[in-house]
Amino acid sequence: MRSTLFALLLFTICFLPFTAKAQFELTDQAKVTLLTCGPGDELYSTFGHTAIRVADSGRGLDIVYNFGTFDFSTPNFYLKFVKGDLQYFVSVTSYREFLQEYEYYGRSVQEQELLLTPQQKQSIANELNSILLSDRRFYTYKFIDRNCTTMVADIIAANINGKISDETSDKGKTNREIIYSYLGNHFYENLGINLIFGYKTDKISDKLFLPQELLEGISNTSINGKPLATQATLVNAAQPKVKSFTFWNSFYSYALAVLLLMWLTRYKVIRLSYMAITGLIGLFFCTVGFYSFHDEISQNYNALLVNPLFLLLVVVIFAGKAKAIRTLCYILFACFAVYILFMLNKPHLLIVLPLLALNTVTLLRILRTNQRTKSV
Repeated sequence: MRSTLFALLLFTICFLPFTAKAQFELTDQAKVTLLTCGPGDELYSTFGHTAIRVADSGRGLDIVYNFGTFDFSTPNFYLKFVKGDLQYFVSVTSYREFLQEYEYYGRSVQEQELLLTPQQKQSIANELNSILLSDRRFYTYKFIDRNCTTMVADIIAANINGKISDETSDKGKTNREIIYSYLGNHFYENLGINLIFGYKTDKISDKLFLPQELLEGISNTSINGKPLATQATLVNAAQPKVKSFTFWNSFYSYALAVLLLMWLTRYKVIRLSYMAITGLIGLFFCTVGFYSFHDEISQNYNALLVNPLFLLLVVVIFAGKAKAIRTLCYILFACFAVYILFMLNKPHLLIVLPLLALNTVTLLRILRTNQRTKSV
């Protein structure tokens, strides 16, 4: 949930006498709860959301801390996002306002009360307010390693006598497999994410980085033989939605576009244009890892398919170097073969096969044209 800066300022002003020492005393009626929100329709909300609530009826407090706030008006927002230095920050809102927003968007909210000692509750409240009133409220977002879920998990883990369990339904899966399972209704987003994500996402996940994972981890955690939290309670049910089929964001429109391009690559200008664009994207895949702080997009083996050598092939075609054309085509075929072997156990194999077929047909047309030119 994206809260306003006004809420942050209002909270700071209201509690400044207490937070000047980065704390305020909780009463025995205080509780700390984990809020897990279901996915939304927009891509940024597809994976859900995590927040932490501090409620104390004895003090009239009911505050939700949200580590998932970002500002679209940030200069060079998309460049910063790609580079990996986009600043997210913690904001606060009342629990009532928090719940109202999820009711409005028809998204589910589950709540788990953490069964903590008064000292642990106080420690978490102090930590949250210390973060809120310092430069620590800003943090550099990382898709897997640092997000709204991991920030909350780290605070909870630092204030309990033990570790949060990693026993979840995603245990043993790779990061890519976990991400892939959430993107069924966003085909082109799924394709793009899986093409730009590199080798790191194929490693077995060793971190609870998504809201549902943290919910399950907290549910399965016991400290000294006692559960860390109550069972999750559904405080707002998701509105039932009919999943309507969208042709324009589906495998079918993608396959149709690929078939159309296969036919159009009979024409030299289309063929060369496609190769140039593919080569530029491949060059981006190869170099963005040096520019970006996102580890997920480094070591991107998808550049074997969306290959920067296509750019060089365009150059030698214009130069009329028949032998170089043939050599580059064979090198690209070898790259495709290595790519297929590498992809055999990857979840996105099926959705890249049409691109592989398109690239193969394009190269075969080039070889045939090159042979005819050589014969003449």
